[in-house]
Formats: sequence, C-alpha cells, structure tokens
Amino acid sequence: MGIDLLPGHAEPPPSDDRTPTERAERGKTARTIAPRSSHGDWAPARDRPDPVDILEAQAKTRTQDLVPIRYGRMLASPFAFYRGAAAVMASDLQHTPVSGIRVQACGDAHLSNFGIFASPERAEVFDINDFDETLPGPWEWDVKRLAASLAIAARGNGFTREQRDGITLASVGSYRTAMASFAVMHNVDVWYASARAQEGLPRLREALSKKDLKAAESILAKARTRDSMHAFAKLTQVVDGQRRIVSDPPLIVPIEEFISPDDADRVTEALRQLMLRYGATLSADRRHLLQSFRLVHVAHKVVGVGSVGTQAWILLCLGRDDEDPLFLQAKEAQTSVLAPYVGASDYENQGERVVEGQRLMQASSDIFLGWDRFMDLKGVARDYYLRQLRDRKGAWAPETMNPSVMTLVGRMSGWTLARAHARSGDRIAIAAYLGKGDVFDRALTAFAEAYADQNELDHAALQRAADEGRVEIRSGV
Repeated sequence: MGIDLLPGHAEPPPSDDRTPTERAERGKTARTIAPRSSHGDWAPARDRPDPVDILEAQAKTRTQDLVPIRYGRMLASPFAFYRGAAAVMASDLQHTPVSGIRVQACGDAHLSNFGIFASPERAEVFDINDFDETLPGPWEWDVKRLAASLAIAARGNGFTREQRDGITLASVGSYRTAMASFAVMHNVDVWYASARAQEGLPRLREALSKKDLKAAESILAKARTRDSMHAFAKLTQVVDGQRRIVSDPPLIVPIEEFISPDDADRVTEALRQLMLRYGATLSADRRHLLQSFRLVHVAHKVVGVGSVGTQAWILLCLGRDDEDPLFLQAKEAQTSVLAPYVGASDYENQGERVVEGQRLMQASSDIFLGWDRFMDLKGVARDYYLRQLRDRKGAWAPETMNPSVMTLVGRMSGWTLARAHARSGDRIAIAAYLGKGDVFDRALTAFAEAYADQNELDHAALQRAADEGRVEIRSGV
C-alpha cells in the first residue's frame, strides 16, 4: 500500500507487486487523511510571515540593481504580483491538507506558465513551459496554484463571481477527468500523450466564437515565426563586420557594456567552455549538432517576473555561415521555493534539477535543454540550465481573455497538468482519491476565491512597502 518517502525524493513508479486495485484503494484511503472537501479551506496561519519579508529574502541572492524591476513588474496588477510570488504561496501551502501522494511538481503552475512551443518533430504542442521551481511534492499544490491563478486573472478582467467559478470548475474538472483517463491507460500510452495544437483546432472551432478563433489562429501563426531566425533579425546587427546582439538596457545588455574588455573576454571564454561542458548533458546526436555552432557574442538579459534578478545570458551562436544562427539562453537556477517545505532536491546542481524535472513533466522538451555550473567574476559558483531562447513559443495573454477563452485555456491547462503528474506519480491513486464527482472541483473553486482575496492583500502590502520607501521599485521595464 505504498512506501514512506524521505523529503525531497520523488515517488518511484508503482512496482509490479501493487495491483491497480491496491493503488486505487490507497487513493480512497487518503480521503480519510485529507477529505476532498477540506481543500476548500483557506485561512492564513497565525504566524504567517510578512509576504514582503519573503520577497526580500529571495532578493538577497539576486542582482541588486535588477530587484527594483522585479518589484515594479509585480506591482502592475494582483495577477502580476501572483506570478512573482511563488515563494509566498509555497509558504502558505505548507499548512494546507495533502493526500500524501507525491509527484514531480511544477512548483509554479499558474495560467501564464502554460503555452505553445515546438516539439523536436516541429509540431506545435500545448504544455507547461516554466520549471524553475520544479521538485517532488504534493500534486495538490500545483492544482491549487493553477486554480488560484484563474480566479485572480478573471478578477483582473472584471469577470463576475459566477463566471470565475465556472472557469475554475472547468479547469479543475478537466484535471480530474483527465487523471481518470490516464489511470486506465497503459504506461507507455501515458508517456506519449500530448496536446498538439493542430489536432486541437477542430475543438477550438466548436468552443470559440469566430472572433476568438481568429485570435487563436493568429497566436499559433505568430508562434511559428518565433525562432532563432526571428530573434536573429530582431536582436542582432552587424557592427564592424561582426554580428552582435543589440543593446536594449536594462533588458538586454551586451557583455562589453558593463564590464571591462579583459573581463568580457574572460567571461566569454568561460561561457564558451560552459557550452562545451553543458553539451555532455545532451544526447550524443544533439551534442554533435551543438558542436557545429560557434559562440560569437553574449549579453545579459532580464527575464520574466519572478525570475528578475537571477542571472540570465543570451548566447548568439553561428553555424554553417553568418546567416545560420542559434540563440541559446543560459538561465540561473536557484533553490526551488518548495524546498523548505518538501525537502532538498536529490540533484546537487539546481540546473540539473530543473532539466530533469522538465524532462519528466513535459511531453517533449527542447533538444538543446541541458545544464552546467559557471563561476562568475566574483568567484561565485552559479548553476544554470540552457535551452533555445525562442522555439515557436506562443501564449494567449490572460488580460486579453474573455470568459469563454479563459475557460478553454483553463481546461487545456488542467488536462496538461494532469498528464504531467500522471507521468511521474501514481495516477491510479490520484484518480481514485479525486473520484467521479465534483467534490474536489468545488473545494478548489472556493479555495481559489479565498486565496485571490489573500493575494490582493499581499499585493497591497508590497505597494505599501514601496510607498513607505521600504523597497525600491522601477516600473515600465
């Protein structure tokens, strides 16, 4: 009936000596530990930390000049705050009920972290696209992060309570029914399951108005243009006969603009060596492809909302000639926000943690996804993961969604999250725990609304901290 797990350890695949019936019984038994209706409860702990304290603690390991940009982006709206406050929610989730069934958790499964990108076979797929916080943990935490993000985004768009509840119910219901489907599938079939954008178009036509369908097709068409050639045209120029990354401070700053020429040469050479080492984390055929490119220029890049302040580099590489680009992004991986509550990662390198978690959860990952460690000029060792900067990525901006679109994207995200959890955890036990009714769906809908209230209070707390001069903000970037 299962085994006891140490914190930070992923649950192994169910062994052959546990039958599907025994696994289902484990899930049903877990209802006595954490009744499904109990997931609807939310109240801040009596000793709940100040959310600004949590954000400031995170900022200590980040580039201090960029932290005000992070705060400025988070203050743009309650949803923007939520995107950057994964650490705050992780602290809160430690006090919520869990069934005891662990999966490879995303750690930051909010609405904007689902989208379209290209598979290695060049098919557009819908999947999770951010794994900075991934770590083995409770599956419920990911579903709650997604559900609350829908309620918060819907509030920002002015949707009614009835509309918001309908969106959240649809998403969580999609997770539950998808998990039931995966529970009866053969193991290999679960592994091959994916949401291909082209195959989903007929369902989009049924679910969306002509106007919304046209917008969806436009997003897909735009995603197909977002590749290294697109980045090459937009982000580079020829300077003295050499292809160079265009400066756009503070978002993109070529290396020679913020350190001395000698230091720039040393960092560039170190990054060139990083590329050679990181290639060892790829399969042999992909390593062979990587070695056909040469590094010609590097720049520092500000990324995302929650990640602002962590180190991120864009690496311009050229292949057969000067018109054959490959843009890689090397992004620093710090300790997951889940680690204080579920235990440290088994992987000593945080970049490896991100990469292996992504490979486990995604249906198909970037062919250049790998990891390494880099020593900066101050002698600080930093863990990185690398991938293509752009590979046909696209998403529907939450603030432009109407209720029908958000409902559809919420359903797709719920299905996708269930597929990711089914690959790494006991899908039969989770499906049995959830059951056929909507008890869990309704509970998470109540939780999402209650946590949306909390998020608004936390957003206001950060605004007060800015108004009082406790934190510095830089907006508009």
